[in-house]
Amino acid sequence: MIKLRPSQPQDGDRIIAIWAAAVDATHDFLTPEDRASIGREVEAFLPTAPLVLAVDDRDRPLGFMLITNGHMEALFIDPEYRGAGLGAMMIDYALAIHPVLTIDVNEQNAQALGFYEHMGFERIGWSATDGQGRAYPLIHLRFGV
Repeated sequence: MIKLRPSQPQDGDRIIAIWAAAVDATHDFLTPEDRASIGREVEAFLPTAPLVLAVDDRDRPLGFMLITNGHMEALFIDPEYRGAGLGAMMIDYALAIHPVLTIDVNEQNAQALGFYEHMGFERIGWSATDGQGRAYPLIHLRFGV
């Protein structure tokens, strides 16, 4: 049985492992240099971020999300559990708290873009670079009015 709970300091290593596996499975457009640089940023930030985790019946994290002021900063699922409904469960939880929710998706990440549009998000904009100014275009999405 999957449940959602806040992250705790002892979850840090598992959170980083989920992020790395998910990025390596879906972000093949990143240059090796950018993947390494982003990885260092994530390792410094994620373990202490206020995340919501999806955990199994042994309390092992399988995915996580980060929401700040109605904007989903991150949603990552362990690739072994993709397609099992965890992402949809987490989106439903997020929407219960934030009926208007935005997210930015890398334009090259067609799987993620398809998932969010399937969940009812609509395109509201585009940026030529990511949040750190790297040349990875973003599609801005919103759910709700």
